[in-house]
Amino acid sequence: MMMICLDVEGVLLPELWLCIAEATGISDLKRTTRDEPDFDALMRDRIAILRHHGIRYRDLLPIINAQSPLPGAAEFLASLRQRFQVSLVSDSFYEFLMPLSPKLGYPTIFCHHLQVSDEGWIVEWQARLRDQKPKVVNAFKQQGFLVVAAGDSYNDLGMLQAADAGFFIHAPDRVTSQHPERRRCHSHTELFEAIDAFAARHSTQALLQVRANAVA
Repeated sequence: MMMICLDVEGVLLPELWLCIAEATGISDLKRTTRDEPDFDALMRDRIAILRHHGIRYRDLLPIINAQSPLPGAAEFLASLRQRFQVSLVSDSFYEFLMPLSPKLGYPTIFCHHLQVSDEGWIVEWQARLRDQKPKVVNAFKQQGFLVVAAGDSYNDLGMLQAADAGFFIHAPDRVTSQHPERRRCHSHTELFEAIDAFAARHSTQALLQVRANAVA
């Protein structure tokens, strides 16, 4: 049985912090995990920037709710779920992704939480599990799943390395150039074909092993 683990922002949804930066006009919010490998440092900067500009959680919700999946992403995810088990593994937050979940067909999501004060300020982020992406992959592998993962940023590297097969999708050159050994997909169609080809190879190998055991 195969489990597909997908990053969310940049893979299925737009980069939400870029959407926030554009809507608010705050250019300092344009930095993402494609630019900054240290996610904790990135989030602390974001929280400080929001507070400096007087932006509360409630001010972000209309921006988040207005976003839609990337072109073809919902259809891609639906097609995957017809063939395989699929989990979304993200360093985003339930407070951002759950309002968008219906637009993706209510998938299973592993992500983090935002801590919001009584006054409505985002004051901290709370990890569901530190360094969760490779840990989620390894947990699925321990349950007997063959895992394929796909992502676009520095914070996806551990997940891609832990998986039985890991692919880049929509990843910038500055990320992929440091890992030329990893296949780079430029579209959901190309990624689906890569996953399908890996699944076919695994099925063939399993059949050959069964036949070898029968002969033995």
